[in-house]
Order: sequence, then structure tokens, then C-alpha cells
Amino acid sequence: MTMEEFAASDGKGFEGALLALWWDAKGEWEKAHEIAQEVDGEDGAWVHAYLHRKEGDEGNAMYWYRRAGRGFARGDSRLEWERIVREMLGQ
Repeated sequence: MTMEEFAASDGKGFEGALLALWWDAKGEWEKAHEIAQEVDGEDGAWVHAYLHRKEGDEGNAMYWYRRAGRGFARGDSRLEWERIVREMLGQ
């Protein structure tokens, strides 16, 4: 699946971290956050970190980036969203 197909999809068939990212792209931060909180492991922590950074809560984001084994992201959050999606889609 391409990034474009993911973004244009209806969200069916996605779960976990990818589903959280799909909801975030639709402007549903709360729904995305609710899902990300339930995803164990580094993928869930990475999405959780991204969501808190996007919201402006850098302290909370830093905690989740550490849990994900990643450094704190800088720059445009949309670019980070794309990077996360690509990696989770195996691109």
C-alpha cells in the first residue's frame, strides 16, 4: 500500500498504531490518542510521542520518544507523520 492509498482509504483493515495515524490524518486527535495508548511496544510509543509533540506537550512527547527508542523529532509534524506511516507500511 502506498502513502496515497493509505491517506485516501476508509480506515478499514487498519489496527493499532496505523489506525491511530489514520484517525489523526482525519483530524481526530482524541481518537488517535485513545488508540495509541492501547498499543504496546515501540510502534505505539512512537505514535503516542508524535501525537503529544503535535499537541505541543513536549515533556510528555519526550517520555514517549524514549519509550519508542527514538530521538525527539523536530520540524514539521506532517513530515514526521509521513515518516511513521511509511515505516509502518514497510516503505
